[in-house]
Amino acid sequence: MTTTTKTEDKYDIIIAGGGFAGMALGAALIKYMPEGFQVAIIDNTDPAQAGAFEFDGRASSLSAGSKQMLDTLDAWSAVEDHAQPILEIDITDSSLSDAIRPTIIHYENTLKGGTAKEGDKPASWMVENFRMRKALLDVVDGLEGIDFKAPETVVDMERDDHGVLVELASGEKLRGRLLIAADGRRSRIREKAEIKTVGWQYPQLAIVTTVTHEKPHNATAVQHFLPAGPFAILPLKGNRSSLVWNETRARGKAIMALDDEAFLKELEIRFGKRLGALELSGPRMAYPMEMHLARTYIAGRLALIGDAAHGVHPIAGQGLNLALRDVAALAEVLVDSARLGLDIGAGEPLERYERWRRFDSTVSTFVFDGFNRLFSSDNAALRGIRDFGLGLVDRSPGLKSIFVKEAAGLSGDVPRLLKGEPV
Repeated sequence: MTTTTKTEDKYDIIIAGGGFAGMALGAALIKYMPEGFQVAIIDNTDPAQAGAFEFDGRASSLSAGSKQMLDTLDAWSAVEDHAQPILEIDITDSSLSDAIRPTIIHYENTLKGGTAKEGDKPASWMVENFRMRKALLDVVDGLEGIDFKAPETVVDMERDDHGVLVELASGEKLRGRLLIAADGRRSRIREKAEIKTVGWQYPQLAIVTTVTHEKPHNATAVQHFLPAGPFAILPLKGNRSSLVWNETRARGKAIMALDDEAFLKELEIRFGKRLGALELSGPRMAYPMEMHLARTYIAGRLALIGDAAHGVHPIAGQGLNLALRDVAALAEVLVDSARLGLDIGAGEPLERYERWRRFDSTVSTFVFDGFNRLFSSDNAALRGIRDFGLGLVDRSPGLKSIFVKEAAGLSGDVPRLLKGEPV
């Protein structure tokens, strides 16, 4: 990773946003584009800040496809020893007053086709966010051709038929052939490009924290569908689990205001006794829930990826995986176009990217929204219908296999990076 101090620098691609998606895209482009390709990554957080690589309570679910992509980009080896495979999944549908929460669906979260030594392969993994960020930063830092500019923000941009000119808060100006918006749900780049979104807020708050428990989780994830929303228990290395706990906004704020002892009592009511005594082992955070979808993922000399393009309910833990699918598709489109001598910032390559990703992300967004609405209700009749449907799924190995493959990111028109193949 290099730095520059010129008044105006020239790049092939400028990426606004140095999160997981922005760094993964930068690494993929430098790895597979022709020699001499130049990328700038702009992020408002200094990667060298104190505490940047300490556990902050957040962890993410990585699909098998995302894992294979990180492996291809030389980032997986740094987190592999700390990644917890999810080998089984239990789903319950219950009320808080239910003394017993029977498992309605149980399935193995594995993919057939591993070697005899490996056996079946995990369809998903849990990894703490700070470890993934460190791994991707190390990859980016080791690549010639990437300038990581931080802490820095884009304050203005100009686009025309020939390229894009970006002005940073420091006054520095960057020229490029294409600008990538990877700057999150409140994307300033999307706003400046006047790309509208469709979406809404949920009457829910997501509480995120980490607990240590007395008994081992046995690599099993649990999804309790409770009236206020899903309560997910996601295994981490050791006797620890990451929690994503949905509550109504008012109730969620009240719970967050409790001291640790009272908070833990509320948590135990929802967690149950299956893993024994609980202790908080990370900070607790709360986020308002919302859904949004950009009306277009592209504009002149501009492409949107990740949360800048779409934001989904965390009911299935697929937000990061959808972002990495964007990265894999866009990298493949741009590399293929460059090899053909096409203008990577022109309409044809960008239109191919949008066609590839828009349908999948739109369907995923509304499916997750529908699941949340269906299961965030304590209506007795609706619960009966839900449980009947879930029971049918539980007795259908074929349906379970389809769900596992879809969640693994390996169904449909899969970009090469998600298959673990070079672009």
